[in-house]
Amino acid sequence: MGRDQAVHCTIVVVDVEGFGDPCRTLPHQLGARAGLYRVLEQALGAAGVRWGDCRCEDRGDGVFVLVPAEYAKAPLVEVLPGALVEALRGHNGTSPAAQRVRLRVVVHAGEVALDAHGATSTAVTTAFRLLDAPPVKRALAESPGLAALAVSRWVFDEVVRHSAVLDPATFRPAPVRVKEVRDIAWIALPDHPYPADPAVLDQPVAPGGGVPRQLPGAPASFVGREEYLADLDHALTSAAGTAVVISALGGAGGIGKTWLALHWAHRHADRFPDGQLFVDLRGYSPDGQPLDPAVAVRGFLDALGVDPGRLPADLDAQAALYRSLVAGRRMLVVLDNAATADQVVPLLPGSPTCAVLVTGRTSLTSLIDRHGARHVRLDILPREEGRALLVERLGEHGVAAEPEATDELVELCGRFPLALAITARHAFRHPRIPLAEVAAELRDLGLDMLDDDDPAASLPAVLSWSLRRLTDTERTVFGLLGIAPGPDTTLPAVVSLADLPPARARRALSALEEASLLERRPRGRYAMHDLVRAYAATTALPDGVREAALARVMDFHLHTAHNADHLVYPHRPLLQPDPPSPGVHPHPLPDAAAATAWLQAEHATLLATQRVAVDLGRHHVVWHLAQALNSFQIRRGHRRDALTTWRAALNAAAHLPDPAMRSRAHRFLGYACSLSGSHEEAVGHLDQALDLAARHRDTAEQAQIHKMLAFTRGLQEDHRRALDHARHALDLHRALGQPVREADALNTVGWHAARLGEFDTARDHCHAALVLYRRHHDPSGEAQTLGNLGYVAHKTGRYRRALDYYGQSVDLLRRAGDTYYEALAHDWTGQAHTALGQHDQARKAWREALELYREQGRDTDAARVRQQLDDLDPG
Repeated sequence: MGRDQAVHCTIVVVDVEGFGDPCRTLPHQLGARAGLYRVLEQALGAAGVRWGDCRCEDRGDGVFVLVPAEYAKAPLVEVLPGALVEALRGHNGTSPAAQRVRLRVVVHAGEVALDAHGATSTAVTTAFRLLDAPPVKRALAESPGLAALAVSRWVFDEVVRHSAVLDPATFRPAPVRVKEVRDIAWIALPDHPYPADPAVLDQPVAPGGGVPRQLPGAPASFVGREEYLADLDHALTSAAGTAVVISALGGAGGIGKTWLALHWAHRHADRFPDGQLFVDLRGYSPDGQPLDPAVAVRGFLDALGVDPGRLPADLDAQAALYRSLVAGRRMLVVLDNAATADQVVPLLPGSPTCAVLVTGRTSLTSLIDRHGARHVRLDILPREEGRALLVERLGEHGVAAEPEATDELVELCGRFPLALAITARHAFRHPRIPLAEVAAELRDLGLDMLDDDDPAASLPAVLSWSLRRLTDTERTVFGLLGIAPGPDTTLPAVVSLADLPPARARRALSALEEASLLERRPRGRYAMHDLVRAYAATTALPDGVREAALARVMDFHLHTAHNADHLVYPHRPLLQPDPPSPGVHPHPLPDAAAATAWLQAEHATLLATQRVAVDLGRHHVVWHLAQALNSFQIRRGHRRDALTTWRAALNAAAHLPDPAMRSRAHRFLGYACSLSGSHEEAVGHLDQALDLAARHRDTAEQAQIHKMLAFTRGLQEDHRRALDHARHALDLHRALGQPVREADALNTVGWHAARLGEFDTARDHCHAALVLYRRHHDPSGEAQTLGNLGYVAHKTGRYRRALDYYGQSVDLLRRAGDTYYEALAHDWTGQAHTALGQHDQARKAWREALELYREQGRDTDAARVRQQLDDLDPG
């Protein structure tokens, strides 16, 4: 080819898809380029073109080839594309993932001039504009194949239409508007051809004009979401032109916002005959750079056929022109992956004939406030839809063969759509591996199994993009929330966890909520989706930050629980915990009602805090949490939790210097064993406790242990020995001058005397206890004593008097939140009504008792009451 004089050439341009992807390192790029040149030389040879006869110019991520005019053009569209695919298969089959190649290929022809700098001409420019055209890129992106071929209008009309090898009906026309070029590309997929459609050959296509159809393909394997689809239907039909914001409820990226938007858009495309516009605003993407709204507006104006010469210079004028062009037209605008409202506002139509869907990880509050956008909060999939997604991806047969493994996969993925899709891909690629084995691997590897070299197919990578717009403080709070004990948290706990003033902690929580990394729930609670939390736990933090934060939050929960226990049960003597760490601010609780509510709300978190304290060897926290939770757990019927916390406390006591901690741990563990029916184990612990207390001359502790032994012997129906222990406890408490503890012992003596039929003794001791309880304002003790007096009245035939005592007892127990003894009081109330022949009232009382027994796992008592109900006269 000579210089300075244009000659006719066939122009072949190829480009590697995703060459600049961050997962391709420089060695990967070099390997991909070397493979590209081998593939291209091999394919040209298959088309009868000698590589040495061509002029080639490197384009970094592609190659530009000028084929001399003496070579026929037909093989370059008939043979070259298929040969490229075959060569690519060979290359990809022997290369690592990051060196594999998919190609866009353009074939054009025209006059080309060469000078000292290389080749140039309008034909060359046109070839490169075709290569960069969005429809050509989209064709390859949506194809499962290895290549997308685009030929110019001239090549299609002069070569493809007359080919004896190709079927022109398998090509698809696409308008091209790239920079100054307005043309038509004809697109084919060599290894996954479009269905033959002769009608496309007669369709008029305006270069760069016509009705824009920019929606990407509908998501494959979309399932469920009918409730959200109905919400979109309602929102877009009731207020056309209002932006609908789709935001994740519990976990930002991967929750399925784009899938939902595209599924809805394709389902209702016929409602928008004037076109659909789509843009990825790249708010959260691998490159980290959101799309400038000016670029998005320019893309929409190009799609709407605006001549470049008519484009105003500034963004506001371009946005106004865009609104003018869509006014009165029935169009759908999908703005995907928005980071801020500033990206969205210039792209909002002003016409009520248009509809807008916006997806983003933030709620875009100014869009809602200023433009009336409707907010559709997207949650994780229901279990049935999670299973349906696996069925859609893996087939009914494979899922049906392993129903338990399927259900476990759904739960291990947290019903998170992207996690389920990644897991389904793993299972699909290894069809011989049972789903149970996939579930076991996911259980062991966790987030690591949901990672991938492709950032868009990696849950950790997708979640990481949400952190880019957070401040250092917000990132630190995010990471600490990943390790904080408990299923959720509150602002006061975060203040101590992060050692921040309340205002700054609140701002950090609000920022995480806005980024859809955190969910705010009723009553001031904040929670993370399990997978988001697992990712947060991997967030890099400076040395020592995690350990110090855990120490603070454990002390926060311990000291608040200690204070709550004292408010609810002020007469119970407590060992004092160590002072809290610096920066800890226990939550102030004004009264017993607030303390009970706090203990109820934080129970799961307090149990988790003790488990973390065990793992970290903070023995005093382990022991004191068991103490602070004891009365609450016993009176709420949490017997198994009481056993667990006191077993941990007993182990911790071995590492603590105070011998009282060991004796008390044995005592309370013995009590918990009694409540759970393990009476022999209970006696063993109580005997050890008594021995320790005696050796250390702890008279008050000995008195308490005798009361516990009385309780345990009573459950064994050995009321004579129980009465002896109760009298021993009474003598000790009187000698020590402890009136409330004395009242406990009096009531215990009264109960066991009643069980032995010594009703006068029982009545006298219970009345004496009642006087002391009321004098010292102990409503819990008063309630139990009233119940015992009711029992005495019942057993002596004074049924109406018994009902009066039981009624007073129930009222006090309810106010104290003591559901353990409340169940017993309802049970006895039903028996008194039965004795009076009042079956309706008995039935009502026993149903209340039955519900409480079941809630507390007291199965034997529940079965007995169920039988009593069955035996009642139905009349």
